[in-house]
Amino acid sequence: MAEKKETTFVLVPHALVVFKRPRSMVWQCRYKVDARWQRESTKEYNLKKAKAIAHDLLVEASVRKKLRAAPITRTFKDIAKQAIFRMEKLIADGDGKSMYKEYIAIIENYHVNFFGKYKVDAINHELVEEFEKWRIKRMGAAPSHSTTLNHNAALNRVFDEAIYRGFMYEINRPKLIAVGKKSERRPAFSLEEIRALRNNFDPWIAKARSDSINLRSLLRDYVLILLDTGMRPGTEINELTWGQIEIKFYPTTNKTDLKQKDRKHEEVFAEDTVEINPNITAILKIGKGKTGARHCIGRGPTVSALRAIALRNHGKDLNDVIKEHPLEKIVLYRQIVTKRQKNKDKVPALIKPTSFSRLFDTYLIEHNLLMDSVTNQRRVLYSLRHTYATIALQIDRVEIHTLALQMGTSVSMIEKHYSHLDAVKAVNQLRGEQSRQLIEAQGAIDDRYQWDEEKSKTPIKKTVKKRRT
Repeated sequence: MAEKKETTFVLVPHALVVFKRPRSMVWQCRYKVDARWQRESTKEYNLKKAKAIAHDLLVEASVRKKLRAAPITRTFKDIAKQAIFRMEKLIADGDGKSMYKEYIAIIENYHVNFFGKYKVDAINHELVEEFEKWRIKRMGAAPSHSTTLNHNAALNRVFDEAIYRGFMYEINRPKLIAVGKKSERRPAFSLEEIRALRNNFDPWIAKARSDSINLRSLLRDYVLILLDTGMRPGTEINELTWGQIEIKFYPTTNKTDLKQKDRKHEEVFAEDTVEINPNITAILKIGKGKTGARHCIGRGPTVSALRAIALRNHGKDLNDVIKEHPLEKIVLYRQIVTKRQKNKDKVPALIKPTSFSRLFDTYLIEHNLLMDSVTNQRRVLYSLRHTYATIALQIDRVEIHTLALQMGTSVSMIEKHYSHLDAVKAVNQLRGEQSRQLIEAQGAIDDRYQWDEEKSKTPIKKTVKKRRT
């Protein structure tokens, strides 16, 4: 039989024990509830006080069980650590959502600071309302509706963890409501501004210092891909690897009449010529999107941008880079090794850009494109996604369900954010050239629709509606 240590005292056989851990002067207690041993610190150095607190903890757990509350609970801070650990593990294993990093930041910067000391199952509606007031003071303004949704989702991750571990019951979970101020729509670029955005890149790159040329060139290709695909800037494109790209051709033909002159007889005749459009396409297999994995279609501009990146980083053709570097990320640029550096044998490394948003701001400011002249709103990288959607709906007339699949969003979200496309802005769709041509086309009218002289002589009978009894 094991010898009882002097630092261990059984207060209730098989139910309550007070003990000390090695190298600690604080008394701990271990008590059994629902056939499970639980450990908790008494936070006391005095044995007599520690025993009293241990008895109170056991009684409290028993009472909570009778009241149908979780008999054992923990502070919000402790559960938050477990929830964060779970999300970080999912991210490391490749199973986590892109939003998990944002949830972790929200929990650490907001929820733990306010709810940290409270028992997780003691967080009620009144406490949530106090948190919302505290959050406005901390932010300096009321959060937007989307920000509130993200905060609620992050908080629910902690509640889910507490319920999973038995420290909270579902009935104790407070219902979180997202009010928040209405989000402002990000401004788009007009067609004229898009042309300026694209055409000014090369002169701007040429003006850069030698150590900034590759970074600016990567920004240009980054912007072209976003404009052409509608991808989300950030994780969606930054995590894309060469192995997730497939180049395909979808050729189409177009016949045209080419008039030629017979020199001998001076006669003019027409000859059919066939124009072949290869329609080169990049299929981007997005693995870490906000709404999960999907395929995104890139057209000529995307293929050209990918070719430029492949040539700068490896000096090879796009197809060769896809085969030889399938696990390498695309959004990288090669460092410049100058003569001033001591290590002459240093090989320029491929590195990840860290300040694309600020560099894009610089480019927009220098070309008078930062502020939208209509809304007076500041443009950001995400404005490129909004621009893509606007053009797809207004000019390319992409069907809304197809657009939702391409952009990795829902039909309802597109309807919500682009319902502002009124009759003036949608003039290209409402012009109805094809439908008007079909309606105005001259041709034979079906006999059943021809004028009937006999029917014109027949008086029209008035019909009297019978009243319901």
